[in-house]
Amino acid sequence: MSPEDRARQFTALQGPTLPGELSLVWEAVEAGRAEGRLVVEPRHMAPNRFLHAASVIALVDTACGYGCMASLPDGARGFTTIELKSNFLASAQAGETVGCVARLVHGGRQTQVWDAEAVNRDSGKTLALYRCTQMILYPR
Repeated sequence: MSPEDRARQFTALQGPTLPGELSLVWEAVEAGRAEGRLVVEPRHMAPNRFLHAASVIALVDTACGYGCMASLPDGARGFTTIELKSNFLASAQAGETVGCVARLVHGGRQTQVWDAEAVNRDSGKTLALYRCTQMILYPR
């Protein structure tokens, strides 16, 4: 399956979950990499009229999660996030598109480490840098 076809599958499966409610769209999902976006709407904003940090975290964390799902070692049944860190550098306004690319940094049998960058596609500014560690789950 192509990365674009897998991305369409992930987008369609989101349904009423948080990624679906935030209208996250996936452009490519493959082993070691995921790319997606959101178009900033008023519901993504904080009361101070800046893009809510949780909206950005939802985008980058979901990208890392979908990438992890596409990169699970043989025999694994899933994963869970055990650590995350983010640095926010800029913001975006309603109507602008925030894109992200997540990349696998470490792909072990017990853990994976992912880096992601959120970028305002309209201005080209980096909005956030993100890193997370995923614990790989196996059947008992």
